[in-house]
Amino acid sequence: MDARDELSLVFQALADPTRRAMLSHLRDGAATVGELAEPFEISRPAISQHLKVLERAGLIERTATAQWRTCTLRTEPLDAASDWVERHRDEWNERFDLLDRRLRDLKGTTDA
Repeated sequence: MDARDELSLVFQALADPTRRAMLSHLRDGAATVGELAEPFEISRPAISQHLKVLERAGLIERTATAQWRTCTLRTEPLDAASDWVERHRDEWNERFDLLDRRLRDLKGTTDA
């Protein structure tokens, strides 16, 4: 899988508020699947699906010890997504500035 595909998986995973909340919970350290599921009123299979998406994107690592399933945050994919956004931020700001100037120019011509 190339870097762009990995980035797509990260952004797809981050697009869902439940998954973002799970990642926020993991900032404080590893958590069991039960602890991650606790604040949500959704089924265990739905929780499992969310965790699979996060794992596929490389955002979490799941380990099993006896009957406990523990999830740990992996920040490398988030760093890659942040780097991608930062590389494009200047270009986006430049385009917004151009649009702003064009809109002001158009407004000036309609006021005359």
